[in-house]
Amino acid sequence: MGLRTGTFHENYAQEMAILSSKRQWGIVVVSIVFLFAGPLFFSDRMLTILTTMGIAVVSVHGLNILTGYCGQISIGHSGFMAVGGYTSAILCAKLGWPFWAALPCGALAAGITGLLFGLPSLKIKGFYLIMATIAAQFIIIWIIIQLRGITGGSDGLLVPKPTISGIALSSKTNYYYLVMVFVVLATITAHNIVRTRAGRAFIAIRDNDLAAEVMGVSLWSYKLQAFFIGCVYAGVAGSLLVHYIRFVSIEQFPFMDSVWYLGMLIVGGMGSTAGAIFGVIALKLLDELVTVAGPILAAAVAPQAAASLALISHGLIIIIFLIFEPRGLHHRWEIIKAYFRLWPFSHEASE
Repeated sequence: MGLRTGTFHENYAQEMAILSSKRQWGIVVVSIVFLFAGPLFFSDRMLTILTTMGIAVVSVHGLNILTGYCGQISIGHSGFMAVGGYTSAILCAKLGWPFWAALPCGALAAGITGLLFGLPSLKIKGFYLIMATIAAQFIIIWIIIQLRGITGGSDGLLVPKPTISGIALSSKTNYYYLVMVFVVLATITAHNIVRTRAGRAFIAIRDNDLAAEVMGVSLWSYKLQAFFIGCVYAGVAGSLLVHYIRFVSIEQFPFMDSVWYLGMLIVGGMGSTAGAIFGVIALKLLDELVTVAGPILAAAVAPQAAASLALISHGLIIIIFLIFEPRGLHHRWEIIKAYFRLWPFSHEASE
């Protein structure tokens, strides 16, 4: 009886399966058990960190679909999160809508806003599209400030405690579970979108939009689809964020967050579902390291250096990855896996 030397697919269903081996199933099951059993062992501080990480993962998944897969670079993602967050908050605070109904409406509002600001992508790309998405960030925030009677303007708006089926999500543990459910759903959905006809069209547009158009791919349709889907993800993340804090203001959606979301993709690896998760974990852990090291640096060196440590560290890590590992942590992870899979012929893993 011969030994299996790889994973072989005998039919189309096996080839299209998300998890094609027992090892992959084992990793996923252990990861999910760890996530949902975490509150039994984690402190409140750790729950807060993981909850904010989860919200960022949902948002970066959307940016990955738009930028990583479709190649439409956006530096206005935080603005689309603001649309989702404010829409959900207003529906709950002003109209008394339940959380479960307000959240999808916030996601839809963000998606429609993404469609409007995605229209320039039909005529421009590259640097000019970047500038258009930056303009979207500031236009959205300006509109929110002007609609003071509805949004609370620069003062913000109190958001009522979210409830689902009579269960109040007031504790950190309950909200952590809610966010983790959305993380799992967002990850599975993002991974499957890429495997669809639309996902393959996104990749074709990213690689060579002219060649894709010649092959019959509708640039007009698929670029707008990418903007809509990516911004729906942002809207969900924005809604989760404001209901977690129970307050919404423009300070929660700064322009620099849009830059850091793109940085998370660069560090994790664009065009990879796992890369979006790796990037969020890496930069969020860097934030925590800066929080610990900041006071020490302030005492040892200078308070001014400590105040800028977060910006400096984020900028440095992004530059380092752009120079030495432009394909991100996911690519490095694939090399490591190939190394052990091919051992003792591991030299082939780097070829």
